[in-house]
Amino acid sequence: MSTKPDSDDELAGTEQPFVQHLMELRDRLLYSVIGLAVCMAILAVWPGPSGLIDLIAIPIRAHMPPDARLIAVGVFSPFFVPLKVLAMAAVLLSLPWWMYQLWSFIAPGLYSHEKRFAVPLIFLGSLLAYAGIAFVQFFVLDKMFGFIQKFTPASVAATPDIASYVEAILGLYLAFGLAFQVPIVVVLLVKMGMVSVQKLKDFRGYFIVISFIIAAVVTPPDVISQLALAVPMCVLYEAGIWGAQVFIKRTRAEDEEGEGEKTAS
Repeated sequence: MSTKPDSDDELAGTEQPFVQHLMELRDRLLYSVIGLAVCMAILAVWPGPSGLIDLIAIPIRAHMPPDARLIAVGVFSPFFVPLKVLAMAAVLLSLPWWMYQLWSFIAPGLYSHEKRFAVPLIFLGSLLAYAGIAFVQFFVLDKMFGFIQKFTPASVAATPDIASYVEAILGLYLAFGLAFQVPIVVVLLVKMGMVSVQKLKDFRGYFIVISFIIAAVVTPPDVISQLALAVPMCVLYEAGIWGAQVFIKRTRAEDEEGEGEKTAS
């Protein structure tokens, strides 16, 4: 007994074999890696690994003596640390390209209204990631190192190791980049029907506590960086609630419009 596909289902007849999905995934991953390699080549030419190191070292050097420099303790640090920074900068530069490849992979399985919803979220997610990293580079690091240097005794020369410095700030970039995705997560939870807006409002107090716990775990043990992560997370949570309310209103309006068109026809 055969079943007839629903004529109203716009995805009917678009199913692909599992092997074809794997081939499509392979191609998208290949395109993503090529985009990453191109970005690495561009950044290697300008500003170059040394230029990138100088850029990310600005916040800490601003709080060091004028003639002081970061040191390289490890034997291979002068080679591997700039290469690591170059790779991370290329990942950030190619992030929109990676998001586009992800979108191209999942788009065929989405309905038209889901595509209209997904595109702004992908764009907003990339923008929020960049905003979180910029927030770390231009605000958090300066305030954090200024706070730490105040506790450095006069008899101690603060000459940080470049490898440990890069590892610390890359961890902060990742933490803030992910933390700034809170509005996206909140809106998706509402869209998938896992929570309601009212439950999100009721959970507000618990989320504030969770934000400060996360900030205490993933940031260095100083008050400045912890507040710099926890406070924006709470603000972005409120932004996510507002975005979820806007999404619900638009969804209801589209549903009412669709029902009106069906009735008229």
